[in-house]
Amino acid sequence: MAFDGSVMACLTKEYRDRILGGRIMKIAQPEKNELLFTIKKEGSQFRLLMSAEASLPITYLTDENRTAPMQAPAFCMLLRKHLLNGVITSITQPSLERIMNIEIEHYNEMGNLCTKILTLELMGKHSNIILRDGTKILDSIKHVSALVSSVREVLPGRDYFIPFAEEKQDPFHITEKGMNLLLDSSLSLTKTLYTSLTGISPLLAEEIAFSSGIDSDRPAQSLQSDERSILFHALSALIEKIQTGDFTPVIYYEEKKPFAFSALQLSIYRDLQEERYDSMSQVLIDYYAKKKQQTEIRQKTAGLRQVVQSLLNKDHKKYDLQLKQIKDTEKKDMYRLYGELITAYGYSVLEGSPFMTAEDYHTGKEIRIPLDPTIPVLDNGKKYYEKYAKQKRTYEALNDIVQQTKEEIDHLESILASLDIINDEAEIAELRKEMADSGYIRKASDKKGQSRKVEHSVPLHFRSSNGLDIYVGKNNYQNDYLTMKYAEGEDWWFHAKQLPGSHVILKSAGKDITDSDFEEAASLAAHFSKAEGAPKVEVDYVQRKHIRKPAGAKPGYVIYHTNYSMPASTDISQIKEV
Repeated sequence: MAFDGSVMACLTKEYRDRILGGRIMKIAQPEKNELLFTIKKEGSQFRLLMSAEASLPITYLTDENRTAPMQAPAFCMLLRKHLLNGVITSITQPSLERIMNIEIEHYNEMGNLCTKILTLELMGKHSNIILRDGTKILDSIKHVSALVSSVREVLPGRDYFIPFAEEKQDPFHITEKGMNLLLDSSLSLTKTLYTSLTGISPLLAEEIAFSSGIDSDRPAQSLQSDERSILFHALSALIEKIQTGDFTPVIYYEEKKPFAFSALQLSIYRDLQEERYDSMSQVLIDYYAKKKQQTEIRQKTAGLRQVVQSLLNKDHKKYDLQLKQIKDTEKKDMYRLYGELITAYGYSVLEGSPFMTAEDYHTGKEIRIPLDPTIPVLDNGKKYYEKYAKQKRTYEALNDIVQQTKEEIDHLESILASLDIINDEAEIAELRKEMADSGYIRKASDKKGQSRKVEHSVPLHFRSSNGLDIYVGKNNYQNDYLTMKYAEGEDWWFHAKQLPGSHVILKSAGKDITDSDFEEAASLAAHFSKAEGAPKVEVDYVQRKHIRKPAGAKPGYVIYHTNYSMPASTDISQIKEV
């Protein structure tokens, strides 16, 4: 996710509001490229984290403390010498650069009041934290020599300047004429914007194009004069929000997973679920914590997903083979007819004949029956009866086997669908137990060889616009519980038609159920199914009293014979989760 100039502007404003005038009480360097300042102001304490790590350059205010090494690194010791007990007197951002300058007043060894500047540059692999005295660099958390960069050295004693500033234009001061010059480019509109304007990320460039109603993939030079004017005013409106501090820190979610964050409300994501914050720092903390949780869950479920996919591949091959074998038994009734006709009329056929003709008593049409001339004619009838009996036995045996294979495929598909909506450890444990109970994996046990106790998760809970409760199972055990134990006879049950997915229960609670209640419950069933992002999904719904679970059926498997169906949207952004 781009840490762009608007995010830095929002953080600069937040830091001014909260820590400007504060005194630096502690300085720690918990990691190689990370600093943590403890700041006190008017009886309150703040912790300012700054990281120049190339993989995740970031800064925010936090309540969390970090464990520092026993012996402080040299840069940390230098900061303590110059900044400890210093007062923060200014926090600024040059233009819309991803740079923050924090000015700190302190008394030196001679008792003279001095000012130092701590410059935080968050620019990907070029990120750095630099302590300077005016334009002179005192030291930095990363040393950059001429061997590393031909553009700028970051070493003690060198002059400080902002890198790459001459390559981009300042969006705070660009004119409509200057904008027109930028747009004389063969690059796409978004690429032209983010490569030509300081602090504008690809995301902000997409937002500017979207709010202008212009296709972001169009070559910039193809824009007409009226389109260029609209685009300039869209950029100006965005810049005005930044300059006036009109920020809306927000996280956008797609299918309940953090998708993007921004310092500004983005119309490009208006169809996504959003969570607004009062603090950009809290946005960054929550966003990356949730992203980390997602990554950890994905890693922990990767093995389970691989097992399920492998079993599914085997079952699909087995199922295709079984269907082919069933297709091969389709001639069994014909063999029986041949046997019957040969037994009835074979006495009149000359021995050694390669075929005989007879009237099919079902249709009245004459048919030609192949014969083996090396055996007696009536023995051909016996042979056809034997073929019929063999294929009948095969057909009857395969029917049960095919049904079992299909049920196992459906079960594995439902587990795969559950893996897509897992959010915590309890849900992983429940799914692992289901797979172990079904024999797909070995049961987990503790050191004494006893089965581990599984912590139970809870179904998703939503409330319709009419105030009715709607519950969604996140795995097959929850589906069984919701449908067979929790739901009452008059409640309504929803499920995506012929697709793996969650059981959804709409609690009637003795109230009148409106069309919107049905539509919202159906949307939840469509959304939490293997619909693969289809805009509309056919959903079956029926009252709970018409649902049955066959004895010995796999978890989540139920049957029903009387039901209604409706097309439902997979968009659940307007449905309130409790």
